[in-house]
Amino acid sequence: MGKVWAAYFSATGTTEKVVKAIAEEISRISRMEMAVFDFTLPDARTEPKTFNKDDIVIFGTPVYAGRVPNVLIKYIMSISGGGAKAVPVVLYGNRNYDDALIELRNALVEDGFRPMAAAAFIGEHSFSRGLAAGRPDEDDMKTVRGFAAKAAEKLNGEYILPVEVRGESPFRPYYQPRDRQGNPVNILKVKPKTDVRCTKCGLCAAVCPMGSIDPENVSEVRGICIKCGACVKKCPVGAKYYDDAGYLYHKTELELGYERRAEPELFY
Repeated sequence: MGKVWAAYFSATGTTEKVVKAIAEEISRISRMEMAVFDFTLPDARTEPKTFNKDDIVIFGTPVYAGRVPNVLIKYIMSISGGGAKAVPVVLYGNRNYDDALIELRNALVEDGFRPMAAAAFIGEHSFSRGLAAGRPDEDDMKTVRGFAAKAAEKLNGEYILPVEVRGESPFRPYYQPRDRQGNPVNILKVKPKTDVRCTKCGLCAAVCPMGSIDPENVSEVRGICIKCGACVKKCPVGAKYYDDAGYLYHKTELELGYERRAEPELFY
């Protein structure tokens, strides 16, 4: 007997919240056991994961710069779908998900999954506490539950072709922030800093999806930073921050330019 899997990368918890809610509802409707595969932290990505044809996998990732985070692609492509039915889900921070959903769907097809429904939901932006603040909120979660019910019906049927989703293939380049003169704003090498409020509790090192923060010296970021927001938003004393001018400019431009409430997009 297969299981309904909630599989996700979720640095700040928004993708986790949505994917688990979908999996819980489909598990209830289908009367299948639910299981969780959280591949957010590095240790969870050391070995490929294998599913089987009787499984249903709700597979979620955040959207970074309009695409699936590039640091995840290699690992995602190592997963074996084994013919499992799947529901690709992406969470974006109120700007746009661009080609992230079609990129995730295509990756799952290559892995041997059978994607039969898909969705793009909105979560509070990783850079900001104001952009899409508090989302997914209760209205979003009502949509999540309604989507899960319809997806369960679709998953109960036969697979013919991968679910059609919005996006372009070949994929567009990653979203490039620019200043008001049109010059690129490059924040790839920007890393968080630590202020005097730090108590050296080590939580930031424990939650970093890249394992980049030194647990012995949490002020040192010894590896790449993907700007996921985990260390900043989860620090209990608010000691982590970014002060790079380009980062702060881009953050402000996003907050000012995308104040409107983006709505989920659902595909069956």
